[in-house]
Amino acid sequence: MSSTRAGCLLLTGHSTSFHNQPVNIRQQIILNWSQSYLPPLRQLAKILPALCISTYVKQSNNIDSVLGFPRAPVHGKPGKDFDYSFLQIPPGEDPEVIETDVVIIGSGCGGGVCAKNLAEASLRVIVAERAYHFGAKHLPMSSTDAGIHLFHSGGVDISDDSSISFLAGQAWGGGGTINWSASLQTQGFVRQEWADEGLPFFTSSEFQNSLDRVCHRMGVSTKHIQHNDNNRFILEGARKLGYSAKEVPQNTGGNKHYCGYCTNGCGAAEKQGPVVSWLPDAANAGAVFLEGFEADKILFEKIKGKKTATGVQGTWTSRDEHGGVSGSLRTKRKVFIKAKRVIVSCGTLNSPLLLLRSGLTNPQIGRNLHVHPATMVAATFPHTHNPWEGGILTTMCDEFSNQDTHGHGAKICAMTMLPSMFLPLQPWRGGLDFKIMASKLPRVCSHLAVVRDRDTGRVYPDPVDGRCRIAYTPSAFDRKHALECLMGICKMQYVMGAEEMWLSKSDVLHFTRKADASEEDGVNEPTFQEWLKEIRRKGMGQPETSWGSAHQMGTCRMSSVEKKGVVDPT
Repeated sequence: MSSTRAGCLLLTGHSTSFHNQPVNIRQQIILNWSQSYLPPLRQLAKILPALCISTYVKQSNNIDSVLGFPRAPVHGKPGKDFDYSFLQIPPGEDPEVIETDVVIIGSGCGGGVCAKNLAEASLRVIVAERAYHFGAKHLPMSSTDAGIHLFHSGGVDISDDSSISFLAGQAWGGGGTINWSASLQTQGFVRQEWADEGLPFFTSSEFQNSLDRVCHRMGVSTKHIQHNDNNRFILEGARKLGYSAKEVPQNTGGNKHYCGYCTNGCGAAEKQGPVVSWLPDAANAGAVFLEGFEADKILFEKIKGKKTATGVQGTWTSRDEHGGVSGSLRTKRKVFIKAKRVIVSCGTLNSPLLLLRSGLTNPQIGRNLHVHPATMVAATFPHTHNPWEGGILTTMCDEFSNQDTHGHGAKICAMTMLPSMFLPLQPWRGGLDFKIMASKLPRVCSHLAVVRDRDTGRVYPDPVDGRCRIAYTPSAFDRKHALECLMGICKMQYVMGAEEMWLSKSDVLHFTRKADASEEDGVNEPTFQEWLKEIRRKGMGQPETSWGSAHQMGTCRMSSVEKKGVVDPT
């Protein structure tokens, strides 16, 4: 439509093509879209600037120097990681056949733990991973390189209706390579919920002992935490408001880890993800690793009249002649890995797709998707504190986590403040407005309302190219819980002295604190109360609210009843 005069007139109110308009007119067109009665145009007004900002921040040669953002962490020092050895396959026309006791597809948190335990039980184990290993000397990566080598789909997975974006790992070590060190044990009411569904193991002492062993191996504790302001404000703001808040244990091996860059990989090799802990343990017990392996399908045979997984078929791609992954001289081979046991552990987004490609027809495959949808409030403060420094998520407020008395609600926590992660999520109101906001980043704190969602979505293969598609929209039920949590964040930031505040919502204007605001009034200050009323009046409408997810789960759900899940407890 935009290539025709009539289409341009309909979309923009101008007969001149959008790309031929001067900058000020293009900006006004996008701003007009954000006020349109047509939801697709309002959605476009949100997505187009976000994509442009994301590209700009990653490619700009000057934004880091303007913000004072260093390329690498200024705290800590580079670490030494495990010396991995990966299986190499010679060139050839025929498929390579490998035999083992257990093949594990995926090297993340699930696959890593399985590999250690099974290898230490004297079984022959192969861990096959699509991604490639990059050692500590390559970490943390730049945001551009991390999108290529560490994140699924470059870190830009979006739901079918564009209501929410997803951040998922696709790296050696899976999501454990890009997560934020926070290590929370499963809460009691969740365990009871699972037990009530016919899974009593989760309320047993054996399950608790398993959690404790995992935490012990990773050195999970709160003893060595040094909070940055982003996290300290949660504890202190909650105290001032009478909210419940606590420190979040970190999987940093009992070390102080004052680094905010770990979402692009831990260069200190202190975060005890699978690459630093479980996979080295598996290697020391004899496990074999295969990187660059794209699993096509699970192989099955009839054994004693029962359909049984006997291996996996896929394509292996070597590194290039320089040891990298971008050169043209790379070997490709079809590979068949025959095994007595097959473990599919390639993530919430990809495990269902692999099962479906393998011919399984259970209608639950890919369904029951929970994502912990999150939205945020950001604020500027009087002093510079460089929010990208320090542990990313070391505190949490759970005041709003049980709003329906059944464990559904939202928690308040800090978010990563790397410019490439934070800036594209902000509401866009013009180029100059964005630049002014971005320039304040050294004085910004930002907090998330992370919802335990009741309502679900699904993942499924694209009918054309087979890539992962995600059908998910934050429900009205879950959006209501997020709204209450956002109101709490606003109050928390206000009592901590925020000068200016804004939400990741395009339909609510920034709040600026009055210079003569009474300290005694606190959150009762009249202009602040009027802003809160405006937030509540607007609600969490779509597409004005920006949502993100870093936690995806449930698409291969365990169940005691076949019609409700994908795997059984045994």
